[in-house]
Amino acid sequence: MKKLGLAAAVAAGLAVGSLAAVHAKLPPPPAKTDAEKAAEAEKAAAAKAKDAELLNKAHEKAVANYKKNKGIAMDAKPAPAAPQKASAKK
Repeated sequence: MKKLGLAAAVAAGLAVGSLAAVHAKLPPPPAKTDAEKAAEAEKAAAAKAKDAELLNKAHEKAVANYKKNKGIAMDAKPAPAAPQKASAKK
């Protein structure tokens, strides 16, 4: 019986300890300096430019694939319209 009581006490202690650890507050991170903020903004701008470039390449590839598979030629001029015959009743 004593072993059961000891095991229950250890389990309860572990439960309370883990509960306290889960609810512990961490200290706030240090404030960012202007240099860190500028570097972060520069990285974000570079990432945005790279994403835009990749998107543009994907669009161009999709358009080229569409034109290739549909047989659309960019240099081809549209066929001139056939002249309509005027029916004149006299």
